[in-house]
Amino acid sequence: MKTKALRLYGKNDLRLEEFELPAITEDEILAEVVTDSICMSSYKAAQQGGDHKRVPDDVENNPIIIGHEFCGIIREVGAKWQDKFKVGQKFSIQPATNYKGSLAAPGYSYQNIGGCSTYVVIPVEVMLCDCLLNYNGEAFFHGSLSEPMSCIVGGYNAMFHTKAGSYEHEMGLKEGGNLIIMAGAGPMGMGAIDYAIHGDRKPALVVVTDIDDARLARAESLLSPADAEKNGVKLVYVNTNNCEDAKQYLMDLTNGVGYHDVMLMAPVKPVCELADSVLAYDGCVNFFAGPTNHEFSAMVNFYNIHYNATHYVGTSGGNTDDMRESLKLMEEGRINPAVMVTHVGGIDSAKESTLNLPNIKGGKKLIYTHVNMPLTAIDDFAELGKNDPFFAKLAEITARHNGLWSAEAEKYLLENK
Repeated sequence: MKTKALRLYGKNDLRLEEFELPAITEDEILAEVVTDSICMSSYKAAQQGGDHKRVPDDVENNPIIIGHEFCGIIREVGAKWQDKFKVGQKFSIQPATNYKGSLAAPGYSYQNIGGCSTYVVIPVEVMLCDCLLNYNGEAFFHGSLSEPMSCIVGGYNAMFHTKAGSYEHEMGLKEGGNLIIMAGAGPMGMGAIDYAIHGDRKPALVVVTDIDDARLARAESLLSPADAEKNGVKLVYVNTNNCEDAKQYLMDLTNGVGYHDVMLMAPVKPVCELADSVLAYDGCVNFFAGPTNHEFSAMVNFYNIHYNATHYVGTSGGNTDDMRESLKLMEEGRINPAVMVTHVGGIDSAKESTLNLPNIKGGKKLIYTHVNMPLTAIDDFAELGKNDPFFAKLAEITARHNGLWSAEAEKYLLENK
């Protein structure tokens, strides 16, 4: 079976190539990939090459397929797994298998499996670690976005709180508490807002900060305070650049109590220090953003750690249970990961999109691996549609879905491009 895939050979060395996959063994599975969403972690892997902790040292001689947020269809099942997996079944993959303590993961470490490809061979360790997940949703892109959503779910699950006199940690968001999502109008922030409003464990107050009015306006239009109120949550958007005293303004929103939970979505020193300054008693910060600078640091108030029981966690990725919860919430229609997506393209656009990811404004970039199409902003469909009936139809479809990508848009793309 031939595959077309974007392979990493070293620092900033990505190549779109066709090559022959080996025939599967009895404990492997052949799968077709339909969608892959590009993650900032893929950009970091491309930047660092063999220096990345998940990328093999000999990647220049044994290139890996990049991309770890993917969804598709099982096409052939080895004898060992035929009682559990069936041909034609949709799947999503939790890449962080942690097999025997290894950091190896699809999209970072393997020659024959990664999301930015047309076909892959799923190795036995993925199944042994229960990381090949059945997906029953209609849209393939939802399955791709279950991986970043699982990171968000895992981030919230890692938060913890305590009771005076007890050493037991109560895991998860403080129910009925105050949550602030700082630098939260980006794609992962959008997912974090969606989950906070529509998940099972809800805060009473969610404050979302950013310094970009356009991003905040988009977030508010898609995840509105009115919808949050229907779900028992007060939702407030704040541009901290417009506040004379950001700390005081944010504290006033809590009537001086502070925030029991902080999701810190950007590795920016002033943002980190503002997060530390608005913590409530027993407040928990999740440093969710992954810095590229190994020496990144910020000031922390140790007085509050000692006397106010403030504390920090950091999460990178979710686990399989987090991913199952994400898939379930999507299948039930409770969360809509389409709010994260701002650009759509084909496999021919994946190389430049990955290497230039920080410079492309907007949210998630979604790649359809069997399609050739420039990476295109959803907001540009209408203008392009003036001269191209394909984009005119996509503009019509996305307009019906509040300007968002959708299962209907995906179906049209796959049938017409």
